[in-house]
Amino acid sequence: MTDAPTQDAPEASDEPQLPEAAPLPWAEVTTEHFQMLRLSPLPTDRNSGMRPLRFVQFGYAERHNKEHSLLRMDVRLPGQKVRKEQNHLDIWVDHENKSLKVAPDSGLQLEPLNRGLGRFMLAQAVQWAQRKWSHYQVEGMALQSKDALNEDNRLRRDRFLNSHGLEVEYADAQHMKGRYVEVPVGQLKGGWNTDKVQRMEILDAAGMLQQAEQNLQDKETQLRERDERVAKFKREDSGLRFTITCLVAFAVFQAGLLIWIATHR
Repeated sequence: MTDAPTQDAPEASDEPQLPEAAPLPWAEVTTEHFQMLRLSPLPTDRNSGMRPLRFVQFGYAERHNKEHSLLRMDVRLPGQKVRKEQNHLDIWVDHENKSLKVAPDSGLQLEPLNRGLGRFMLAQAVQWAQRKWSHYQVEGMALQSKDALNEDNRLRRDRFLNSHGLEVEYADAQHMKGRYVEVPVGQLKGGWNTDKVQRMEILDAAGMLQQAEQNLQDKETQLRERDERVAKFKREDSGLRFTITCLVAFAVFQAGLLIWIATHR
């Protein structure tokens, strides 16, 4: 009877094993406070196409414990589904390290594009963080190289980050390996273009719906009055046609009568 073959023991690695980071809490948290946003109509953009008036839902939720704080935001579009990674932004605060991190690592991906939603969402994050943690540091983060494939997109992204106080630096001359550097939370800028994105309060939205309903009723009244006028004109037209037909018949009869009289004298 032979002994069972033994497996060689794995060689020990000389590199120190780093402990795995503890999983972050609140993975299942979904947004629970909502606002309506009005996206103003803008001229057609050569990259994103037409930009008509739109209304979207902005939602957020926040959580806190001794180790972390979280601000979770998303934007939902009526009648339109987006991918899981789109229209979503998390702001994680680490109280032990006094740092702030933006997630996901793939960056903020928005639909619709070029409507001011990115500046709005990041402005909400800045205002939220600066209320309590201005002395914390924003962690630097690598930027997606795919955004640099198009020069216009790269410049738009860099202007977007710079406008909020995040400095972009590159490790190569081709501007493919970019990152924004660490910066104090207190140095971030929290504004957005209010001409592009406006909050709609409940009363404002109710007033807008009421006005739209009134306009719809006015249009229905105008259409009904127009239909009544068209029906009246049709009746008058039918009467005129009947009268013209009678006159034509009478004229033909008169002409025939005159011809008969003239030929029978």
